[in-house]
Amino acid sequence: MLTSSFIGQLPHSSSGMSHSKWFLDSGASHHMSLDSSSFTFLSPSSFILVMTDDGTLMPLAGVGFAVTPHLCLPNVYLIPKLKLNLTSVGQIYDFGDYLVMFSGFFCCVQDLQSQKLIGTGCRENELYVLDELKVLVATIAASTTIDLSSFRLSPSSSSFYL
Repeated sequence: MLTSSFIGQLPHSSSGMSHSKWFLDSGASHHMSLDSSSFTFLSPSSFILVMTDDGTLMPLAGVGFAVTPHLCLPNVYLIPKLKLNLTSVGQIYDFGDYLVMFSGFFCCVQDLQSQKLIGTGCRENELYVLDELKVLVATIAASTTIDLSSFRLSPSSSSFYL
């Protein structure tokens, strides 16, 4: 399964991007971060490898809650070898009744129950950079279990695929 089209092969213009930025990615299967300092809770994982779409194996260090001043997400994978922090559109949909919208210049995430915007971002170097995304606290509190159901054991090794 695709995790992202640019993990391991970043566009030339992204080399100067900050590691504190989070990118909204419709191809990512899970939220993923390279920065352990953004986690308020982290359940360590050992001996699990994640394979990217280009075949690169990266160790999964843990799964937990990523919280920064502008972002709050449950079930985020900590993968220290990543080049960028990724926010999965599919995983946002899994957390509740949300609408994710993209335009040529910006993106936004709306809670369809409250009709409020919970996330905004802008397009930068052909990628969508989140300015803010706050998945509701009630959703995070209800999400205390860590879902590893998407892992599949490789037939030829002990590597897992997303």
